[in-house]
Amino acid sequence: MDALLSLLFKYPSRVWERGELVWSPVAPAWMIIALLVIAVGVTVWSYRRVQGLSGIHRVTLGLLRIGAFALVIGALLRPTLVVASAVPQRNVLAIVLDDSRSMALKDGGTETRAQAVSRTFSDSAALVKALGERFALRFYRFSADVRPASSAAGLLTAGTRTDLAAALDGARQELSGLPLSGVIVVSDGADNGGKELDPALIALRARKVPVYTVGAGLERFPRDVAIERVALPSRPLVGANLLVDVTLRLRGVANESLTLTAESDGRLVATETIKLPAREETMRARLRMTELPVGTHRITVRAKALANETVAENNEAHGLVQVRGGPDRILYVEGEPRPELGFLRRAVAVDSALQLVALLRSAEQKYLRLGVRDSLELVGGFPTDRKELFEFRGVILGSIESSFFTPDQLRMLGEFVSQRGGGLMVIGGRAALAEGGYRGTPVAEVLPVSLDRTPRGAEDPATELRIKPTVAGLSSPALQLGLTDSASAKRWDSLPPLTVVNSIGSLRPGATALLTGRIDGQTTDQTVFASQRFGRGTAFVFSPQDSWLWKMHAEIPVDDVTHSTLWRQIARTLTEESPERVEISAVPGRVAPGEPVELRARVADEQFLDVNDATVVARVTTPSGRETDVPLEWSLAENGVYTGRFIAEESGVYSLGAESRRGRDTTLATPAALLADDQGADVEQAELRAPLLRRIAQETGGRYYPLAEADKLADDVVYTESGVTVREALDLWDMPIVFLVLALLLGAEWALRRSRGMA
Repeated sequence: MDALLSLLFKYPSRVWERGELVWSPVAPAWMIIALLVIAVGVTVWSYRRVQGLSGIHRVTLGLLRIGAFALVIGALLRPTLVVASAVPQRNVLAIVLDDSRSMALKDGGTETRAQAVSRTFSDSAALVKALGERFALRFYRFSADVRPASSAAGLLTAGTRTDLAAALDGARQELSGLPLSGVIVVSDGADNGGKELDPALIALRARKVPVYTVGAGLERFPRDVAIERVALPSRPLVGANLLVDVTLRLRGVANESLTLTAESDGRLVATETIKLPAREETMRARLRMTELPVGTHRITVRAKALANETVAENNEAHGLVQVRGGPDRILYVEGEPRPELGFLRRAVAVDSALQLVALLRSAEQKYLRLGVRDSLELVGGFPTDRKELFEFRGVILGSIESSFFTPDQLRMLGEFVSQRGGGLMVIGGRAALAEGGYRGTPVAEVLPVSLDRTPRGAEDPATELRIKPTVAGLSSPALQLGLTDSASAKRWDSLPPLTVVNSIGSLRPGATALLTGRIDGQTTDQTVFASQRFGRGTAFVFSPQDSWLWKMHAEIPVDDVTHSTLWRQIARTLTEESPERVEISAVPGRVAPGEPVELRARVADEQFLDVNDATVVARVTTPSGRETDVPLEWSLAENGVYTGRFIAEESGVYSLGAESRRGRDTTLATPAALLADDQGADVEQAELRAPLLRRIAQETGGRYYPLAEADKLADDVVYTESGVTVREALDLWDMPIVFLVLALLLGAEWALRRSRGMA
């Protein structure tokens, strides 16, 4: 198409896009206009004198001749295209090559993407020679960061990230003092660096530096199974149900069977064979891993390669799971003796990773304390200061009215969720939720359901509900009652109904309903169990007042463990995301050996208020056992966050720790981990992302090219407004299209005249 445009309009499309149209008439404009008026007048006068012509023929012949005159007179106006072009050998052209692992894929033939790029941009290639005649070339290679390179040869294809924003920023900053004419980025567009592209594009646009993008690879694989994402539990307690959610992208494998496996430190811990859908789509699958001991475990998820897959490198994914030993402490506050507390305590008691502390009001200002650390803990009832309350990771409120708490204690409960990041659960009862007077309190603000309905009276009968999990509930680790999804759903269908004595309002925006209940004979459901993130923590509502029936109902066998299993899992979910005072993490959590890593520590005091004046030092233990201290500095942009950088030189699992010092207070961070390897990463989105590369080019004034058409760069990059440029005036009057149209107009007029016997 571009060749045809150049043939007809003399110049390629790139010139027309960058040029500015001006007029340089060979005579005064008034004279040329007068000539056109005379020509039109003579044409009209001459055809009006001809006898035997119909009106339509007179008009047609007149318009054809006037069009021919207009073209000739337009040429006298001398249209010119003014375009800026780079002065030869006075400008720098950056060539930035993708060196990530996805460039090692063979999806277009016998050579890898990197080999095709090296061949196209080698020193001996015609394209590079042509570019070198006009520019001083600077080569760079990039994955997680950008580094200078001597040429396109020797790409390592070992990076686990493709960070296009870092590549563009790095090249621009490296050449900030030089006349940069343009940037050529050669990549498959598999951007997974996590940074926003807009700031990098704005900076280049401000300097008027065009970016020319070249895409390597296939935009759509003909036959492929790719593991796009693996969701692993973040910090599960020992003994927890470990569910692995796997997102698969499917191409050309409809109705086939696929085997998924999960390994922990090289040991098989899960396997599942699934039936692929009839349509090409993205689907989710789930693996249930066996229990893992306390510690850090490297998890590898694999999809067994199918016959004739386009690529197999995207069939596996890696991650880390850190299993905590606990025990996590939960405070249960109950206002009256009722079976729910006793059965819940017995369910949790067998779990060594959980410790339930119960505060039961037995009389006015008198409490029964169960599971306390010593004789002084909670001796005065519910905690009156943040430090004591925030030592717990979860709080459960039973049937106890809001007036039991002071306004400060209610505010502390809200802050327990939003600031401390703890888990708060409210269980249904006659004195719970709206019936307990919580409407308008800080507790009501964090709950996943509104309390805007009229509370029930004390004498109103309980509502019996058949309880079912929602789609989200079926996938929640807290609600798994079987070894498989189908077994779990079947068990939920068999449970007897429970009763509710509370008026539950609508689900809040952003909240998730996990269980719903329905009155027999009705068609509407009401929320029974819901959760919502609020601030740094999570709040839950469980509205039934008698879940103990799932242990004592006549339909439940004596040895059935459904009730205890359910509440242990719910209690674990309540505390799983609760943070410690000092936490350390790596961003990203997985890199290739030799890549930089940002360490981030969040520091809070005993009341979980962010601290900005602490001295924080991270300790990195390499896979070989070598320890390195990395000082962390307050980030300034975020309260309580301290950052530092180091290079992950070795391959394997790194152990991360941190120590915070503030006056006499010294606090150690919860250990974290980092995985450094060159397997399985950067290929999840291995198909060529041409739309992203086109966007980069369009927003900077450049152009996108498939790798097979990269030779067109030599002609296009010359035209730029960046660097040392000269403005050229290109004549348009002699374009072939002008003479072609002129010949067509005159030929059509002659043919029509001849048909009417006038020629």
